[in-house]
Amino acid sequence: MTEQSRTREGLLLGGLGVLAFSLTLPATRAAVPELGSTMVGLGRGLVAAMLAGILLALRRERLPERRHWPRLALVAAGVVVGFPLLSALAMRDIPAAHGAVLVGLLPAATAVAAVFRARERPSVTFWLVSAAGLAAVLAFAAAQGAGKPTQGDGLVLLAVAAAAVGYAEGGALSRELGGWRVLCWALVLSAPVLLPIVALHLDARMLHASPRAWAGFAYVSGVSMFLGFFAWYRGLALGGVARVSQIQLLQPLLTMGWSALLLGEEVGRGTLGAALLVVGCVLASARSRIQRLPAPDASLKAP
Repeated sequence: MTEQSRTREGLLLGGLGVLAFSLTLPATRAAVPELGSTMVGLGRGLVAAMLAGILLALRRERLPERRHWPRLALVAAGVVVGFPLLSALAMRDIPAAHGAVLVGLLPAATAVAAVFRARERPSVTFWLVSAAGLAAVLAFAAAQGAGKPTQGDGLVLLAVAAAAVGYAEGGALSRELGGWRVLCWALVLSAPVLLPIVALHLDARMLHASPRAWAGFAYVSGVSMFLGFFAWYRGLALGGVARVSQIQLLQPLLTMGWSALLLGEEVGRGTLGAALLVVGCVLASARSRIQRLPAPDASLKAP
């Protein structure tokens, strides 16, 4: 496979992952009021861990080498615990569309994490285009009147930082283990920690939650926490963490659309213009040069 075809496939898979993730905040917002932030934030990881365990057992996968365990723990801390729990806590106080604006910072944060964790060196052009995309997202936020900073804003920003580290580490590790294995082992590794916490927060009243709340929980468990990452980590491994992560500049706009359609949240004017600006930045960053430094361990396995 040529470098160009790898990049193209990586961007396509990354786009599928972003489409899956774009529904995460609206689904979380729908589930949290009735099921609680801990159940939604950590319970979805537990459900996904059961699915991952079944898949690993069916394929008779061997345990990862011990040297991979600390890196898998870092992935789990970022994307299985950190982002889900912090974003669920934030959704108690702020609309999904509001949170989506702040998630627009995630591509830039992931690119920074990729410099340290994925041994990538984006070009100056890449950083300039990424900054332009970030500026477009922030300008869109200002135009939409996202509101004054709140506790929910701080929680989303912490969630973004956690996800950026988890994405960068997972994308780099996917080059050795394969994206789906990274996800599945990270989920299984986190299950013993998640189980007692979720058990303590179970409540009989949850049985009477509305179908809408359970549908939201089912989505974040089966798609956001499981299936979406299959495409996402494979895309990061093929196209490069820094480059593919820029597709997430589209995620806030997609999330706002879903929030308006499914939750009835009001989205102001200017969406189309911001979308065109962001799409242009994504296309430009995808064509810019990313240098991958050789890994310390030269015996890397194909994903």
